[in-house]
Amino acid sequence: MRRPPQVVFGAALSLLSFGSALADGIILDGVSAYTIGRGGTNIGFADNGSILHDNPAAMGQIESEGMFQLGATGLWTEFQYSDPDNNDVVGQHQFYVMPEISYIRKMSDQWAFGAGIFSPAGFGSIFNLNGPAPFTGPQRYKSFGSLSKLLFGASYTPDDRLSFGATIGPALSFANFEGPYTLQGPGFPGLPTLLDMEVDGFALVWSAGVQYQLTDSTTIGAAYQSQSKIDASGTTNVNTPIGSSSYDTEATIVWPQSVGLGVRQQLTSRQVVSLDVIWFNWAAAFDSFDITLSNPSNPGFPELREEFPLNWRDTVSTRLGYEYHFNGGRVVRAGYVYHRNPSPADTMTVFIPAALEQATSLGYGWMWRDWNVNLAYMYSFGSHVYEDNSALIGGDYDNSEHYDQTHAAAISFTKLLGPKQGCECATAVR
Repeated sequence: MRRPPQVVFGAALSLLSFGSALADGIILDGVSAYTIGRGGTNIGFADNGSILHDNPAAMGQIESEGMFQLGATGLWTEFQYSDPDNNDVVGQHQFYVMPEISYIRKMSDQWAFGAGIFSPAGFGSIFNLNGPAPFTGPQRYKSFGSLSKLLFGASYTPDDRLSFGATIGPALSFANFEGPYTLQGPGFPGLPTLLDMEVDGFALVWSAGVQYQLTDSTTIGAAYQSQSKIDASGTTNVNTPIGSSSYDTEATIVWPQSVGLGVRQQLTSRQVVSLDVIWFNWAAAFDSFDITLSNPSNPGFPELREEFPLNWRDTVSTRLGYEYHFNGGRVVRAGYVYHRNPSPADTMTVFIPAALEQATSLGYGWMWRDWNVNLAYMYSFGSHVYEDNSALIGGDYDNSEHYDQTHAAAISFTKLLGPKQGCECATAVR
């Protein structure tokens, strides 16, 4: 039975659990329209509520008494897969919505505080494929996973140019896998099954950052986000050629730690360029997906321990952004992102589509009454990945081909609090 605290917090974050946030591996390149429009750059900025997630030190540099931000990102997925039994199968197009909300308040010249909910990572796909023996014929391959964070942050600004900040809070993660799966071991390797697993769990996460205004036109920042190691629990139904059983399930879901450096450079009173470089520690997080199946409902079935190999590699995400500010609070944005595919070809499956390497984006913002309204669009794509000999036992993905692309559209409403509320200045806000 689900524990009561999980019911309460799970309900609070359930709206954030529909996202398939596919970009750097499965980390979204930006969590709001502000950042998505300029290629995900945000570590050197202090103009939007998602700084609480990307670099909490920036809360001390906002040019108002505070801000409230509400927004959402919609993601449209396009995945394609081929193997000898499935010729150029297109996965079911999925549309996911990822809300974000934040509130930041400066209590004095030195201290600022904030709280927010963000959904920065996830995966999901649905394919109808001809399965491997003995489960031949049309089979449904479905997956879903998400990471949502409820963050509480504070920043300290000892002088006008330097700020330090940190956040802490609970993270909620879901994972669901449904479809043909060959056990990898150490228990009963090579046994073909039809698997239906659903687990969820919580962990405490934190981040820390620093931001420094080097000159009147140059701001630099650095931020660290902790690993999210979540001990999840749930149930699994296992069907085999000789029978079926349900299990109590324990799984370890690990989302990577990251370190980012960013710079914001104001070229003129209207033009701003930005660069963020972020390292994601995928090698430690997605080494394997470990599952323990206990208390079988069928007394003829044993308990199982399963280690699904992933062997992902660390990535470095390079993000470039540009803004041009017009009179009346209007702004146009553009961005570009590059990172390698963290998943080696020989462990790729249709369950975790991650073959994305590049992204381009556009954004537009304007003033509406006392609100800054921002729109953004990002197109993410990668190369075709060919998998000749899968490292997975069973050979289910031998001689396969994967191709992934996604479209993201975002909107944010931001209200500045205090004297600069409704500012229509042409000069770019830090």
